[in-house]
Formats: sequence, C-alpha cells, structure tokens
Amino acid sequence: MPSIPRLFAVAIALVVLLALAVRAAAADLPTFAVNLTGERIDPARLEVPAATRVKFTLRNTSRGAVEFEGRDVRVEKVLGPGVESFVVLPPLKPGTYRFFDEFHPDIPDMLVIAK
Repeated sequence: MPSIPRLFAVAIALVVLLALAVRAAAADLPTFAVNLTGERIDPARLEVPAATRVKFTLRNTSRGAVEFEGRDVRVEKVLGPGVESFVVLPPLKPGTYRFFDEFHPDIPDMLVIAK
C-alpha cells in the first residue's frame, strides 16, 4: 500500500498538471480586451464567435473597484483600481448577452453578440 506522503505527492503533481493544462487551453482561446472605467465599459458592443469559449481580458482603469458581471452566463469578477484579470466564457448560443458593472449601475451595459 502506498504511503500517505507518496499519495500526497501524486495528488500535488496531478493538480499542477491540471492547472498547466487549463492555463494552456485558456491561452489558445479567442481573446477580447475589455476596459472598465467606472464611467463606461469599452467596447460597448462586441461580436464573438458562437459555440466557442472566449476569453475577456479585463482592465479596471478607474480609481475605485468595479464588478464585471454577466448574469446570463453566470460570470462575475471584482477588480480593484488598476487591476487586470480575465474571465473565460462558456460556448455561447447565437444571441445577445448583457454585461454590466454592478458597482456602477448607472453606466450603459456592454452587449456581447454571439454569431
């Protein structure tokens, strides 16, 4: 029977391999830049391929926190001032999806059109 330290080492190795595989897969995705300023989301309209996972690189250029959210696809990300991050969207059916900054509900939504 394998020892506990050996099983632990194997588990750690599997987690590392899985993380590397996920990172490599995310690097190959169609990627779109999204800028959140606290006053608008840029671009306001974005076309993405349908039935394909896509990656949004998010940048908060405001002086406060923002929350990028898309309820239809169950995506949300909070970013502090000056922070950059990303989200990966699942394959979208053709249609229009609304994304918004929940911390700034008065600014216009970003529309993502999957074609």
